[in-house]
Amino acid sequence: MARILIVDDDPTLLRLLSLRLREEGHEPVAADSAEAALAKLDQGLPNLLITDLRMSGMDGLQLFEAVHRRHPLLPVMILTAHGTIPDAVRALQRGVFGYLPKPFEAQELMAEVERALIASQALGADMPGAEPGEAWREAILTRSPRMEQVLAEARMVAQSDAAVLVHGASGSGKELLARAIHAASARARAPLVAVNCGAIPENLVESELFGHVKGAFTGAVRDRPGLFVEARGGTVFLDEIAELPLAAQVKLLRVLQESEVRPVGGERTVKIDVRVISASHRALADEVANGRFREDLFYRLNVVGLELPSLAERREDIALLAQHFMATLAQRYAKPVTGFSPGALELLIAAPWPGNVRQLQNVVEKCVVLSTGPQVQPTLVQRALVNQASELLPFDEARRQFERDYLIQLLKLTAGNVTQAAKLARRNRTDFYALLGRHQVEPGAFKPES
Repeated sequence: MARILIVDDDPTLLRLLSLRLREEGHEPVAADSAEAALAKLDQGLPNLLITDLRMSGMDGLQLFEAVHRRHPLLPVMILTAHGTIPDAVRALQRGVFGYLPKPFEAQELMAEVERALIASQALGADMPGAEPGEAWREAILTRSPRMEQVLAEARMVAQSDAAVLVHGASGSGKELLARAIHAASARARAPLVAVNCGAIPENLVESELFGHVKGAFTGAVRDRPGLFVEARGGTVFLDEIAELPLAAQVKLLRVLQESEVRPVGGERTVKIDVRVISASHRALADEVANGRFREDLFYRLNVVGLELPSLAERREDIALLAQHFMATLAQRYAKPVTGFSPGALELLIAAPWPGNVRQLQNVVEKCVVLSTGPQVQPTLVQRALVNQASELLPFDEARRQFERDYLIQLLKLTAGNVTQAAKLARRNRTDFYALLGRHQVEPGAFKPES
């Protein structure tokens, strides 16, 4: 049974909605104004909020914005008359879960309610009736079906101790996903130790990961346990694993095989019990093929592979994330900024986002800092995006992004016909399939539906 808050200033419709929801086994809570609804929210959070768009006093969209600032994961549905559908569409861009035109059929209403309740259960870390343990993913805000699929797979793999390799572009949330897997696992009460392999000087990698004893090298003035020992019983997250030097890869492989570490300069080994999650923005299979990464270590790390979509591949999340970042940043900077204008949101949703969620957060921060009113206007978003565009990507990342976009464009032109796409690219089919595999592009996704 789900608790559903209904808001409408029409008492007849309010009564009919309550009856219908009660017949379906839900617990309706009625409010005849937005102000009354906010008071009821203080008494307990529902699984879903359904509100009329046009009401006296605070309207449905203003209610949504007030609720969304306090409870960004709560799905909100808006009921709208025919003449206000454009307003409802704009509301969707701002993060409203869905809208339903009036008059509506009872079956249509319940189908939308069930769809929203599924999202509520998946998202709601603190929703009443949510499955125990759903707080594991509370830091990942999404309504994207593709992202939900990744999270479902992550939830499943969290129940085992299998090594996980997360692949995704820079800024797509690889560490957040690793932390979510750890939080959903039996190791959640033990530490998660995260390390960026590309940020450790090559001569200190072994010491950082596996520890050292006093006097092992110049500057080793005391024993240090190392990150694997610090994480005993928990999880080690090795970010940008492709940056690990080959010599360190050999030692990491032995640690994973033997479940023990030997500190630099030490004579005794230390038993460890850790789960390893690794991540890279580069395809490790390509690194193996080019001799830059050990094949045996690759298979040891890649027991389960998870692919994070880029922000451009989950555009339905842009408004949700932008509003969440705005609420947090407005509080940090003590700025009276409450939302984006419809035009500003359109610019955010249409932007390419090569830097993914991290770039979106940076753009929102610029807008919050520079905003002079309660709503961020399009000119401010445009200015922030132009400044971002002037920041060049690293060469490898720019080339990878170009190749993937090029492959997608070819498959769109040829409706997923690999032979024709290879001819246009002037590559043989074998090489072309290798490129598709490297960038994890599936030709079948571009074939017309039969």
